[in-house]
Amino acid sequence: MFGVITVMSLMFVVFGVFADPPGQLLRGLGDILFARDLIITDFVGVGGLGAAFTQAGLLTLVALAIYRLTGAPVDGDAVACLLLVLGTALYGKTLVNVWPIIAGVALYAWVRHDRFADYVSTAFFATALSPIFSALAFTTSLPTWAGFALGISTSVLIGFVVSPIARRLFQAHAGFTLYNMGFVAGVVGAVFVAVYRSFGLEPQPEMIWTSGDGTALLIMLGAMGVGLVALAFYLDRDPWPALRRLMNNTGRAPTNFLAEYGAAAVVLNMAVIGTIATAYILLIGADINGPVLAGILSVMGFGACGKHALNITPVILGVALAGLLKPFDLATPGMIWAALYGTCLAPIAGRFGPQWGVVAGFFHASTAQITGVLVAGLNLYGNGFAAGLVAAVIAPAAALLAHPRRKPDVPDQPVPSA
Repeated sequence: MFGVITVMSLMFVVFGVFADPPGQLLRGLGDILFARDLIITDFVGVGGLGAAFTQAGLLTLVALAIYRLTGAPVDGDAVACLLLVLGTALYGKTLVNVWPIIAGVALYAWVRHDRFADYVSTAFFATALSPIFSALAFTTSLPTWAGFALGISTSVLIGFVVSPIARRLFQAHAGFTLYNMGFVAGVVGAVFVAVYRSFGLEPQPEMIWTSGDGTALLIMLGAMGVGLVALAFYLDRDPWPALRRLMNNTGRAPTNFLAEYGAAAVVLNMAVIGTIATAYILLIGADINGPVLAGILSVMGFGACGKHALNITPVILGVALAGLLKPFDLATPGMIWAALYGTCLAPIAGRFGPQWGVVAGFFHASTAQITGVLVAGLNLYGNGFAAGLVAAVIAPAAALLAHPRRKPDVPDQPVPSA
């Protein structure tokens, strides 16, 4: 899987280098690295198509190098983490703003005398809050030196405390959302935003969302999908039996499809659910831009540790149903992300049945529209925050109504990384 993600990252870099002239590419990279990047800041609209994809590919290659240098395993969680980095680097994470949070996680590991290798995925998942550094360093009324100092200290502190908080908050949803760190980032981000608002340092998000012909990105997605299918059949001449076993898994965290079903089934699963996500976007008539591609990559990445066709489809249908019954346009950014990132609620459908997946998606569509206000656009996994709230409510209700005589369903152990 290390090689698969390396190839995907290199595809981004090569595509980016050839998309824009060198001078425009370099200027665009500079604009992206020092952007305010509060949600939603489509980096294609900030620095151009070439710079956005080059920056995303380079950041993911650096992340891969850290996995290799530290000896951290590239397991199911790591695959999800790395594809999330590749995607969110198109609208939030940069080669500048991720390092203070990673340093904070490394400091926590050092204080506990643990190996940083055990926290690498946690560190990169926690960069969901990397816009906090950019917001404080580049957009406040503070002097530049003070903004940098406040941004670095705040981000390091967040990185230091995020692991124990993640372990505790996992218990709230018991693994029924796959984006635990999105939930954590929402809670932590809301606290910090409240504090800074009280001092008059409230970030002001702005919408940068490009639209237009997404043929090139659609071709790239198609190439990734075909490559994954080809790899699956190269690794195993008949990967379908393993894929069928995988789709019998509820997907509830913690789970590692790579260890349980093998790489062939996982890459085939990633191709299948990536196709489902792309088909949904085309069906509702939405543009495929950087942030939408990021959402599709997230769906594919978590195909290594929780998502499959049977448990994500009901959630997507629930979001679509909400859009049809409520005054929501399915092709707006908020509803697109609710459908794509809302698939983190897949374990509810897998555990309690597709009808509960539809219910979860229906509630998530509304919840996701308001949670962003609490964190002022500083949490790149805003749908993860919303999904954590939905899972904490829907999962116990589903457990009670579906199995009223069964003892409460509790996890064996928390998952601090995802």
